[in-house]
Amino acid sequence: MDLNDIALFVQVVRAGSFAEAGRRLNIPPSTGSRRIQQLEARLGVRLMQRSTRKLVLTNAGQMFFAQCAQQVDVLLESARKLSDLHDSISGRVRVAAPANFFFWFPVEAVHKFLSDHAGVHIEFELTDERVDLLAEKIDVAFRVGRISDPSLIVRKIGWTRSILVASPDYLAARGKPVRVSDLADHDCITPSVTNDSPYVWRLDGKEGVVETPARGRFSVNTGLAQRAAALAGLGIALPPQVMTASHIAREELRQVLPDYCVSGLEVSLIYPSQRHVPRAVSLFANMASTVLLESNAVMPFPSLGASS
Repeated sequence: MDLNDIALFVQVVRAGSFAEAGRRLNIPPSTGSRRIQQLEARLGVRLMQRSTRKLVLTNAGQMFFAQCAQQVDVLLESARKLSDLHDSISGRVRVAAPANFFFWFPVEAVHKFLSDHAGVHIEFELTDERVDLLAEKIDVAFRVGRISDPSLIVRKIGWTRSILVASPDYLAARGKPVRVSDLADHDCITPSVTNDSPYVWRLDGKEGVVETPARGRFSVNTGLAQRAAALAGLGIALPPQVMTASHIAREELRQVLPDYCVSGLEVSLIYPSQRHVPRAVSLFANMASTVLLESNAVMPFPSLGASS
């Protein structure tokens, strides 16, 4: 038996006619009449007498309405509450991100998001390991680089790169390079090496890849430490742009040789392989993508119609 036909019967009785019920439910009156006839045939009883003016319930119809109306109301209310829950912005959002995420993503943006959506609770899993999203119950994760797992839902945000930066104090004292060859006269902050050979920067420019020795008096093997050294005025560094965008915006660092960089990798949000994404997760992902793009930490992909 089709429960939808029982609910339709209740609505027809309350409306007083098939025409009015049709208007309320946005169905033709003939469709409502046919479905009630089918319900009567399945029940083996007549539920209502029909006339051109009104509907009159039979005794069986009165009994059936009394037994069904409340249950139909309960089901409709449950459906309404479930729909409201789906439409509301609430719930827990578990996010996986690199260990240094909050060194380049402003935590103030998360604060504003939580202030705007009081029903949301955000949990971050910060690690440089590739987290199993399903096993760790992760709703969305930030990834840099190509995603090869076909079971994941990938939303590409843009791309990032490494750029040359230095502090205003350093540049005031040593001058600002205008050519790649000028870097030979500067202190370059590089990863540490195990031999006496100078570290080589391979920079992408308009003329292709340009190689230049990078010498300096301070070397360290993480992008965060290289950024810190540049902020302290120890020289020119080449950390990922996501780590320096906010400092450049606050003029704590300045970009050096802006026509040269190390071309970067795709930055993406990934979701477990599931069809439904809760609204809180979707809104958080949209917010984070916007923040990364507007801060220039991540560069947008060229539009399909853009010329190269």
